[in-house]
Order: sequence, then structure tokens, then C-alpha cells
Amino acid sequence: MVGERWTLLIVRDAFLGRRRFDDFQASLGIATNVLSSRLRALCDEGILERQPDVERPGRSEYALTGKGRELAPTLITLMKWGDRHYAAPAGPPRLTLHSQCGGPVSLALVCTSCGEPVGVDGLDLPSSAAG
Repeated sequence: MVGERWTLLIVRDAFLGRRRFDDFQASLGIATNVLSSRLRALCDEGILERQPDVERPGRSEYALTGKGRELAPTLITLMKWGDRHYAAPAGPPRLTLHSQCGGPVSLALVCTSCGEPVGVDGLDLPSSAAG
């Protein structure tokens, strides 16, 4: 399910806080018919759930489910692999920080500042100065 390119990028964008169809489309540059198909499949699989958009009646938002949030370690592993092998000279485009203390999170999902294990809800993924 998540091995397909667009699906993984949609899940990544959901982790970054995107929830609306238009936001996914603008971020990814994906064709609308492909995005519709992938969002439907992610909802059918229980990775995302469709919710009413309170700011825009009649429209939907897409939120990660618990099953979807469990993909965080996989996404972080792929991100850190890319940072290690393809980061720009200025550094990686996105950081992985512990939301409790602000310290960097290692590949093992442990905060390197305070030593605490970091769960999915304890992650912040801000853009770095390079991003």
C-alpha cells in the first residue's frame, strides 16, 4: 500500500500537517485524479480518515489515523537516509526534533539531548535553515 510513490508522499505531507485536497495537490504537483484515487485508497486502508472541513462546509479534510501515525518510524528512516546521502551542503531540509525538549531525534527515535524515547506524538518536523 505505501510502496507506491504518491501514496508515501501523501502520508509524509499528512505528517507535516496538510489536511486538505488542495494543499496536497499544491505541495505535490500531483494530478487531481491520481490524488483522488490515492486519498480514497488511504482512507479505505484506514491510514487516513476523511473528516468534514469545519471552515469549508461540504468539503473534506484528511487526518492520519493511529495506523497511519505508525508509519512515522518508516518515514523518518527514509528521510534520514536521504539526509545522509543527498543533503545539500547547508544541511537537511527538515529536522526531527523532540517536542518536549527540542532536542534532535536519532534514527532510533531517541532524543539525543534528553535521552528519552520519542513516540509519534513527540515529534516535531520543522523546516531547517537549509530547507
